[in-house]
Amino acid sequence: MISLHAIRSGALLGLTALLFTPIGLAQELNCRVQIIAPQISNVEASIFESLEDNIQEFMNGRRWTNDEFTFDERIECTLQITISEAPSPTSFRGNIQVQSSRPVFNSDYNSALLLVNDGNFEIAWDGSSNIQFTPGQFRDNLSSILAYYAYMILGMDYDSMALEAGTPHYLQAQTIVANAQNSGPSGWKASQGQQNRYWLVENMLSQTFRPVRNCLYYYHRMGLDQLFDDVERGRLAMADALIEMRQTHRIRPSSYNLQLFFLAKSDEILKVFGPAPNAEKTRLLPVLKQMDPGNISKYDSILG
Repeated sequence: MISLHAIRSGALLGLTALLFTPIGLAQELNCRVQIIAPQISNVEASIFESLEDNIQEFMNGRRWTNDEFTFDERIECTLQITISEAPSPTSFRGNIQVQSSRPVFNSDYNSALLLVNDGNFEIAWDGSSNIQFTPGQFRDNLSSILAYYAYMILGMDYDSMALEAGTPHYLQAQTIVANAQNSGPSGWKASQGQQNRYWLVENMLSQTFRPVRNCLYYYHRMGLDQLFDDVERGRLAMADALIEMRQTHRIRPSSYNLQLFFLAKSDEILKVFGPAPNAEKTRLLPVLKQMDPGNISKYDSILG
């Protein structure tokens, strides 16, 4: 049986190249960080530069799992942080946009996995210390938010490579949520809206959302990764996976996780199924329109 990381290497290089891939171990994430603060004038630019450097070092320099990753296996992700308020020179509010992707087998294409814009970004930063994170303990909001999204990125990536393989990483993210419940800043509690960090991971671990997690695997590993060898078989697997998610939609329509899925995937779905035979489009179109009503006109124009 090919391991998850052999699959990742194969997606990047092709199975033949696996035999010739040099072994050089690396951390799991290749995270690019950008901080912008267009409206902040009472804080030195060096503070934000220091924050950007420290976040990048925190995300990329830490080992998040016990698995061995090679340099080429690192998970591509980006964090874009927009600071909109500075109540003091060391406290900041804004939003953090998190994106991650995974390679598609036998191609140079990266498929988006996570695309989330979190408006509950409240941190303290004085520019004089490194970011510290202790599993099982809340130290500060910055380290908890970053570690939470690191584990969510890992969970979704692993889920796309092997069926429900992301569970240990979602459980780590859920522990971070539990430890942050009484911390003060928003985004960690069930009562603070249906679209926050609490619900994102809570849903992923819920039985109701198992079809969504199954879709992450079958859509990517059995679908996208097979398109090079057999387009029809790959598209069929992708369509079956998308249709299965109706089970979740019937119970939790317009849920946060389904919205995020289609935010990341709607354009890709259209690219894959745009050239498909009419019978395939006819089968899939009503399902997409039901689960992703915000893109009905887009689906109609290309698949209708």
